[in-house]
Amino acid sequence: MADELTEAGGRIRLYVTADLGADAAVPLPDGPSHYLLHVMRAKPGDGLRLFNGRDGEWAAEITAATKRGVTVTARARTAAQSEVSDLWLCFAPIKKTPADYLAQKATELGAARLQPIFTRRTIVSRVNQERLLANAVEAAEQSGRLSVPQIAEPVTLEKLLASWPRERRLYFCDESGDARPLAQAAQPAPAAILTGPEGGFDPAERALLRAQNFVTPVTLGPRILRADTAALAALAVWQSAMGDQG
Repeated sequence: MADELTEAGGRIRLYVTADLGADAAVPLPDGPSHYLLHVMRAKPGDGLRLFNGRDGEWAAEITAATKRGVTVTARARTAAQSEVSDLWLCFAPIKKTPADYLAQKATELGAARLQPIFTRRTIVSRVNQERLLANAVEAAEQSGRLSVPQIAEPVTLEKLLASWPRERRLYFCDESGDARPLAQAAQPAPAAILTGPEGGFDPAERALLRAQNFVTPVTLGPRILRADTAALAALAVWQSAMGDQG
């Protein structure tokens, strides 16, 4: 496996929070250090790539590896910083589907922000933000993305709407039968997708959403989708129509 680290400057990509630049030395936290030392059997001189969401991607090498941890040093920038589309995913946490799966796939699909929301029919009462972030980081590392989505604090639907930035269009996935297809309704960013829990939004919530002038009700087609499927399908449709996958 060590060959994977040295080939083409390193296939392993790691997200770091430190600033990156030529010859910048970055001490790694315990988790990444353990992964490199004990999973990848890495050693000084092995190559890898680093990104922090600000300074692009950098080819780096391991310059120290001890029991205390690993230090890597950036050598040359391999990609300039690029941003994903300014697209948020607002979703009700789902009991039967792990939120980490949704975080991974939404990251791969280019969501810039993940916003958990509590609705009247949401079964899940707590959200582990650290776990969501860990899964988003892993997905960013594996997908070649140069940034990690922001993980927002969970809020109620009413609070979300009360503080909503009016310049951002909110696409409300409403399978009531009279909404336009998302592919037709989509407009350029800034934008956000809103999906509900297993039982959907209740009538009062639907009425509240439809009363907002920044909300556009949309449909994803004739089939009834699971809540997690709807969230990922909506991201893919918007990205195909308007985003960095178009």
